[in-house]
Amino acid sequence: MTSDPRYPIGKYEPQPFSTEQKEKWLLDIKFLPEELERSILNLDADQLHTAYRDGGWTVQQLVHHVADSHMNAYIRFKLGLTENNPTIKPYEEKEWALFPDNELPINISLTLLHALHQRWYIAIRGAKDADWERTVVHPEHGRQMTLWFLLGLYAWHGKHHTAHITSLRESKGW
Repeated sequence: MTSDPRYPIGKYEPQPFSTEQKEKWLLDIKFLPEELERSILNLDADQLHTAYRDGGWTVQQLVHHVADSHMNAYIRFKLGLTENNPTIKPYEEKEWALFPDNELPINISLTLLHALHQRWYIAIRGAKDADWERTVVHPEHGRQMTLWFLLGLYAWHGKHHTAHITSLRESKGW
């Protein structure tokens, strides 16, 4: 844990490939929906509309953001596994957070995440070691990224936003 509320578990740090790390990150992908759902358990409407930090997203926006982000991630992985070094589509996450669908109850995004993560986990769990070296191009960052890098990034991403919520709960005594 860090004292910076933007990064309660620290920033993402890439790891060298190992079977043990792969299994850990795959389980992070598999179980993120349950962890995120536990983090919001019994929060009321006012709590869901509380920002995790000054200038930050509300709990509700965080949950919807994870759904938006991980839908993109799922597509990025499938592109990376089926095409040769495809250019992936970035998106304006801050703009997406302002869409009216972010006012829907969070159970909509939680349900989506349960289904999405089951498909995502099944789609990638059997990837061969060489598949993790396949690349995608992220034009916004101007570089190639391996699927291994992305696996770690998205495993971290889910834990990162879940920690925003659990840190807020802890600080507020919820």
